[in-house]
Amino acid sequence: MTIVLGADAAGIAEAAALLRRGALVAFGTETVYGLGADATDADAVARVFAAKGRPRFNPLICHYPDAGSAFRDVVPTDAAGRLAERFWPGPLTIVLRRSLHSAVALLTGAGLDTLAVRVPAGETSRTLLRAVGQPVAAPSANRSGAVSPTTARHVLSGLSGRIEAVLDSGPCPVGVESTVLDLTGELPVLLRPGGVPLEAIEAVAGQVARAGHAADSPRSPGLLPSHYAPGLPVRLDAVSVAANEALLAFGPPLAGAGLVFNLSADGDPTEAASRLFEGLRWLDEQGAARGLQRIAAMPVSERGLGLAVADRLRRAAGPR
Repeated sequence: MTIVLGADAAGIAEAAALLRRGALVAFGTETVYGLGADATDADAVARVFAAKGRPRFNPLICHYPDAGSAFRDVVPTDAAGRLAERFWPGPLTIVLRRSLHSAVALLTGAGLDTLAVRVPAGETSRTLLRAVGQPVAAPSANRSGAVSPTTARHVLSGLSGRIEAVLDSGPCPVGVESTVLDLTGELPVLLRPGGVPLEAIEAVAGQVARAGHAADSPRSPGLLPSHYAPGLPVRLDAVSVAANEALLAFGPPLAGAGLVFNLSADGDPTEAASRLFEGLRWLDEQGAARGLQRIAAMPVSERGLGLAVADRLRRAAGPR
């Protein structure tokens, strides 16, 4: 049975104790809810893969309470230091070479010579991480490939009975996963758009290259071609809507839709990011109940956090 813990001192202490004992505990961050396990405990990490039904080759992000803790497990660079100073705590994950003395289990990084590390924002998550005293591996707290959770209820809908606890800190304010940046080469490489806009990163780190799909051996979570997918198929760039479709709108909705979730009536990419996963889940549940066959998604502006929204929608619409 999965227990729900409040985000008070007692709940955080119990969640930390569970994690130290090798249990799985979902907890909220500023991005989405993560499914936490002690990153140094290979058995606990293996249970994360099992609970999610996640391919073993997909690495996990290690979460830390501060930059100093994160940089003990990797080989930091000048660019990493500048980015950490600007964006940590916050929704940025940095991929760096694994330190030779890192205690993080090899399974956490999928056996690669790199680790993905970040310091989440939010006092509850960092208090939890300090109390655990170990890096916490935390992919999104959902079944692999499904829509990411932004509330404790979302976590329970997919993982109830498969994990020990959920630390309920309320809705996640950003609503899409962290931006992932690979700093192991000559140029920074954007592996996954997310909660920190690309424009803001380039203002600190200079030119950033783009990565394509890496389905065979990804260096980061969230790179599989089909990901973040609801049960109903998703059709992109909709300029019309059929009678058997639900509509994921951005700006003024298309005429004729009987079931609509608007990411942002004003066309605001930041608002769209915060509502994306909620909208996909709602349309999936309500659309299936009404016998609809598909979700039609209107185009989203790719400025700012819109780049992350468009990326998640492309993966939601990917081949199953």
